[in-house]
Amino acid sequence: MKAATTRPTTLSAAWSLWTLLLGVGLLMMGNGLQGSLLGVRASAADFGNTVTGLVMSSYFVGFLVGSVLTPRKLREVGHVRVFAALASITSVAILIHALFVEPLVWAAMRFVTGFTYAGLYVVAESWLNGYASNRLRGRLLAIYMVISYLGMGGGQLLLGSADPSGMALFLLVSILVSLALVPILISYTPQPELSQPEAMSLRALYRLSPLGTVGCFMTGITNGAVFGMGAVFATNSGLSVAQVSVFMSAFIFGGAILQWPLGKLSDKADRQWVIVGVALVAVMLALVGALVSGWSPMALTLLGALLGATTLTLYSIFLACANDFLTDQQTVAASASLVLALGIGAILGPASAGVLMEWLGPDGFLWDLAVMHIVMVLFGLYCIRHYPTSESPEQGHYVMVASDTTPLGTAWTEEAAQEEGQLELALELEGEGDDESAEGMTR
Repeated sequence: MKAATTRPTTLSAAWSLWTLLLGVGLLMMGNGLQGSLLGVRASAADFGNTVTGLVMSSYFVGFLVGSVLTPRKLREVGHVRVFAALASITSVAILIHALFVEPLVWAAMRFVTGFTYAGLYVVAESWLNGYASNRLRGRLLAIYMVISYLGMGGGQLLLGSADPSGMALFLLVSILVSLALVPILISYTPQPELSQPEAMSLRALYRLSPLGTVGCFMTGITNGAVFGMGAVFATNSGLSVAQVSVFMSAFIFGGAILQWPLGKLSDKADRQWVIVGVALVAVMLALVGALVSGWSPMALTLLGALLGATTLTLYSIFLACANDFLTDQQTVAASASLVLALGIGAILGPASAGVLMEWLGPDGFLWDLAVMHIVMVLFGLYCIRHYPTSESPEQGHYVMVASDTTPLGTAWTEEAAQEEGQLELALELEGEGDDESAEGMTR
């Protein structure tokens, strides 16, 4: 009898990447803290909702540019050097916010921060992708996402640890980002190699998957509004700084808790109907929040958690929906185009929410979410009628990805499917052999 071949488990693979995952967690903690910190500080400085929305949108403009330019630099100097340079720039940019509380300076620094964070995500996720086999990729990405959401939610909770009008929280963000360098720089793991991906335009991607493409754009708008203006909404609704941090943490943790269950549901049911259902629930929650006045801090936090469980889970399902229509050779190029759609939408998100909040008060934030999810519901129903799932290839498996970072997230490839099919065939043949042996012994 041959000895069983030892295959790496998900936990052992994750442990071999602990330095990378720890660095990502610290980065996300810093990013979560500074997003809410800047929103609260902008409100205290009387920037106004429209100006604040435009300032926050600058982050996503930089994010879009960074996600395009970073891969080229990676091929030139490697992952570690790019990561160290971008983290250092990020650490400096947040300190400039504290030194110059001016909208133009903040807009420029938000652009720089968006550029560097996009690059940091590209480095971390391409590094992870280089180590993840097809058999383990989905589960490793799930662990990566849990760490990302826990880091971001933990960063929100730090908002109440000091006065936002002082320097302490800005320094804390700089410290967290700087510490993220340490585990990466002490890692002896060799850097993965990057290949030049083929191009795929948004128009070509839309022809293959209309709902996946438009959905990524729409979730860019909603997620941009949440992360850019969520803290402003909570502040203008009368919450204290500590309560704002709890509200934003609940929003993010809500998305983390239901991310996996909804993804698994979309594997078993028609993914397009799951999207319509989740978006419809988000519409109802946003409308209830906008139409009912006098919310207590506890009730508003619960509303935020429920909205997070719907709003922040849709991007991953849209991405999986797009991959249902793609071949293995198209997934990398398609992922880049989907990130582009997400980034364009994210630029519009804070600005659209800011304008509605200027007209309608704090509830404009909820009206913005309601309108965007109504568009998702209507377009989803249109796609169900004109592009039924039965016309697509066999539905792939869901992969949980970050709603505001995701250059990767190409779920189940043909190679992985072939590996699983071969394994199942071997098990069946082994079972048949056991049955024949048992029958022979009986005779």
